[in-house]
Amino acid sequence: MKAVMVLFDSLNRHMLPPYGGNYVKAPNFSQLAERSVVFDNCYIGSMPCIPARRELHTGRYNFLHRGWGPLEPFDDSMPEILKDNGIYTHLVTDHQHYFEDGGATFHTRYSSWEFFRGQEGDAWKGHVADPDIPPSIGGRSGRIWRQDWVNRQYLASEADQPQTLTFDAGIEFMRRNAGEDRWFLQIESFDPHEPFYAQQHYRDLYPHGYEGPHFDWPAYAPVSEDAGTIDHLRAEYAALVTMCDRSLGRVMDLMDELNLWRDTMLIVCTDHGFLLGEHGWWGKNVQPWYNELANTPLFIWDPRAGREGARSSALVQMIDLAPTLLDLFGIEPTPDMQGVRLADIIAGAGDGRQHGLFGAFGGHVNITDGRYVYMRASSGPENGPLYEYTLMPTRIWSRFRPEELNGTELAAPFRFTKGVPTLRVRGHSYVDSHRFGTLLYDLETDPDQSAPIANEAVELRMIELMLELMRQTDAPAEQYERLGLPATGRAGRRHLAASLGGNAPENDRRLPPVATRES
Repeated sequence: MKAVMVLFDSLNRHMLPPYGGNYVKAPNFSQLAERSVVFDNCYIGSMPCIPARRELHTGRYNFLHRGWGPLEPFDDSMPEILKDNGIYTHLVTDHQHYFEDGGATFHTRYSSWEFFRGQEGDAWKGHVADPDIPPSIGGRSGRIWRQDWVNRQYLASEADQPQTLTFDAGIEFMRRNAGEDRWFLQIESFDPHEPFYAQQHYRDLYPHGYEGPHFDWPAYAPVSEDAGTIDHLRAEYAALVTMCDRSLGRVMDLMDELNLWRDTMLIVCTDHGFLLGEHGWWGKNVQPWYNELANTPLFIWDPRAGREGARSSALVQMIDLAPTLLDLFGIEPTPDMQGVRLADIIAGAGDGRQHGLFGAFGGHVNITDGRYVYMRASSGPENGPLYEYTLMPTRIWSRFRPEELNGTELAAPFRFTKGVPTLRVRGHSYVDSHRFGTLLYDLETDPDQSAPIANEAVELRMIELMLELMRQTDAPAEQYERLGLPATGRAGRRHLAASLGGNAPENDRRLPPVATRES
């Protein structure tokens, strides 16, 4: 058996044709749906980019213990387990966060890896003189913004784009090793993550008459732009998704040519979506993890089942992919993995999990059972107490500062740290969940999450489910305190169900009806 995973970043499910999108031109995603099982209830786990990759490796939630950071010494790594069991693993990627302080232990878990430069301000080409940066919307400034405009000077053609080079390398690996057995290839594209930079011939597919300032990289902030500008940014995103669709088509064409469908699992997935004006916001991280972000596309072809053109309503998550890939090669998941193998569900015989936890460090803790989504906010504006537990004290672009580490103490081992204590460091989060409040949505009556509901019975049940998964995850005691939840026992829970009143917080600004082409 062999396996290929195509992992895109920030791919919006609701804009793809197999999920009802009628705006984005993505014929290869439509063809993929005809060749695979399409999952309708796939949800994120730990967010954003690198915490999601940690889940991909470890098969367990990590956002209650740690923000953005590397694989820890005690972490299981699915690609490394495969490698140690004689399965060759190869990573091709243009995802620059793997090669910064906060992600530096991921790529070396594979047998081999290739990296292609230039995405999102990657510290790549060296120019002392400032580049020519056009006036732009979004308030961008600083090193990353400057560096991105340096890099763009070297990405003039589609052949030069990091996405193209990444797929070139993946296709080269597939062609060279098609006759071999027992390998796993991860083709990981940073696109369609912002900035939404695609060649003009893709942008020409989405004419819309915009004549305003340059705008392909929004700040993570409330929408203040007019309808025409919103339309423009959605068109820029759509152009990049169409480029991703073309790259996906190249992989599928090669699988046809080499007859790889007979013995090769294909997984196509993403880490999360991206708000393009929905709920009155651009981006992610700051606002609650609405379904545009949290309910993600997932396509799986398993040659053992041979099931294609099918859909599954089973609730699944990123943590399930590690056990699923291990199972393909006859390897049991480790005791610390919370995910489950999806082989039975792919074959049409399984039901999936009953509920799933998701969120980002220091933000809302969320749970869904497939119908309801419950978002638990911090109980006070101070969002504390909050601690990170790590033996790898780095964040996205930097090491922890000495002053942050002053007063650090060793914490007792968690169940998943294999008897190893960790550093307990006071945590910081720019996510203010208290600002939005605790939210409960009924997706059956309100799939767009337009208005939270007040239902004490449902809220109490969702709290019970949340506590169950938090305890299974061995969540730190202070997380319960931060959320105003009991760490043990059942007594006194009814006071937790404060009425939501059916009113959205003032911050949950809804856009007036503008472009809804992707819905």
